[in-house]
Amino acid sequence: MESYIQISKINDFIFCPRSIYLHGVYEPFNQKLYHRVEQFRGKLCHKSIDEGCYSTAKKYLQGIEVASDKLGIAGKIDVYDKDKQALIERKFKIKKIFDGYKYQLYAQMICLEEMGFKIKKLFLHSISDNKRYEIPIPSSKELKKFNEIIDCIKNIDVENCAIVSNKDKCANCIYKTLCH
Repeated sequence: MESYIQISKINDFIFCPRSIYLHGVYEPFNQKLYHRVEQFRGKLCHKSIDEGCYSTAKKYLQGIEVASDKLGIAGKIDVYDKDKQALIERKFKIKKIFDGYKYQLYAQMICLEEMGFKIKKLFLHSISDNKRYEIPIPSSKELKKFNEIIDCIKNIDVENCAIVSNKDKCANCIYKTLCH
């Protein structure tokens, strides 16, 4: 049986394909050894979601596990507003809307739809400044590109995976000491 791709890894893959392999190397270790402040902040922001205490309103589904058998992806959503049929992905601080953020939302949307939920709106929510950004429902062209990314992740050849040479990305990478 083929293993499922974690939805959270999609953003990491877009950032740097090699990070998928490095996640596996570090996974058995305590995260305090390799996570940066940004990662810890993100984990703390998701704590209220994971514990189901973001809101007591019945209209919100929070921190539920989702999966798509068709795509072979699985993960958790942050918030689904049943009344507005809106999916909300929370990030600590959104300075720029990266493709990886959108692909995470697309993955969650596809999983929820496969599970029978209707999605009318997608949002990224920046917790630190309480700003919400609406992300358009993906077009068929965007979904095709998303599916190609999922296929790339499934077929990654770690041994032949080139090291990304992007000064800005590498400077902010938690794995830079292993790569360079």
